[in-house]
This record gives sequence, C-alpha cells and structure tokens, in this order.
Amino acid sequence: MSEATVADVMAELAALDDPKARAVNARHGDDHGVNLTKLRALAKRLGKRQELAVGLWETDDTAARLVALLVCRPKEYTRDELDRMLREARAPKVHDWLVGYVVKKSPYAEELRLAWTEDPDPVVASAGWALTADRVVKRPDGLDLDGLLDVVEAEMRDAPDRLQWAMNTCLAQIGIEHPGHRARALDIGERLGVLKDYPTPRGCTSPYAPVWIGEMVRRKEGKDA
Repeated sequence: MSEATVADVMAELAALDDPKARAVNARHGDDHGVNLTKLRALAKRLGKRQELAVGLWETDDTAARLVALLVCRPKEYTRDELDRMLREARAPKVHDWLVGYVVKKSPYAEELRLAWTEDPDPVVASAGWALTADRVVKRPDGLDLDGLLDVVEAEMRDAPDRLQWAMNTCLAQIGIEHPGHRARALDIGERLGVLKDYPTPRGCTSPYAPVWIGEMVRRKEGKDA
C-alpha cells in the first residue's frame, strides 16, 4: 500500500468498522469500531509515511488518527505540532498512543513533559505525568522524587480522572523502581485510597498503588532470586 491515499485508508477503515467493537470501545470513551489488531495490521502494510500520517490526523477521525500515530515519524514533528495534537486528541486511546508512541520518541519529550505537567488543563497535565512516570522507570537521574511524592500526596485524591490515573501511575512506579522511596509511596497510596475499589479483571494487577507496588516488587525479587 505504498501509494495509498488518505481516501484509500479511510475506505479500508470504514470496511473494517464493526458495531460490536464500536460498542466495546465506546465504554472506554473511544469513538471508533475498528479492531486494534486489524488496525495495526493495516498500519504495518502502510509502513512509515509521514505525509500520509499528517493527512490522516487532520481527518479528526479516531481510527484514522490511531493509524496516523503508527505510520508517522515521531522526530519529524515540531514541538508546537505535538502540543497542538495533544490538545486536539479527543479520544483517550488517541491521547495515550500519541504520548506513548510519538512524544516519547521526540527530541521535545522532556520540554513538553515539563510544560504539560504545569498546564491548567488536567488532560494535558496527565500527559506530563505519564511522561514523568516513564522517566521514573527509564531515566530517573535529575528527577526530584520526593518533590513528585509531595505533589501526589497533596493533589492526587481530588484530581480529575485522567490526571489522577497518571499521577497514580507515577506513584506506583516510584514505589516499584526506587526502594528508598517505597515506604513513603506505600503510605501515600494507603492513606489516599485512590483506585482501591477499581474493578480489576481476574489475572490482572490492581491499579491501587499498594497492591500494584507489592505485586511488581514480588515479581522483580522472584526474578532476582
């Protein structure tokens, strides 16, 4: 599909639309009906196509934007383009893929992390916290972990849902990856009780930070034994 146009991709996505998948996705706030395995297969056939990615994004169609995020070249976006895209990302899946698949690979990731974390829009701020959680795991040098825990302790309980989730992820990753801060992370999680009653499918780990931290530490220690 090396010569595929935006219209070609939109037609294929329309053919893949499944009412059952749309109903499932709607429960998570995503307004598209394309099975993600099939969507990924389509993107793989397309290959990396930055011009096509830009065109697909501009359709404002959720499925098309997901394809765009898979076929784009992250380093070709400017800082301002990434900031605009985040603010345009209506669907949670588009938001998550934009941050996880594109912004993290951008040379502007750290600059955007700092700017977004302080943004008054809680959805934008959640992207900053998601990038911070990633740094906690992969590149913690230079991060003020105590300062992050201070903010989580003060603000997470009353934060809007998406921001709360991202802050909770950061809290859990600090507890998992940094033993010197683990006791405090567990204490904050227990006192705030955020996501304690979150419905968790059998076989999955609860997002409640004390349980999440305990389970992941147990697995890490089991591998090291």
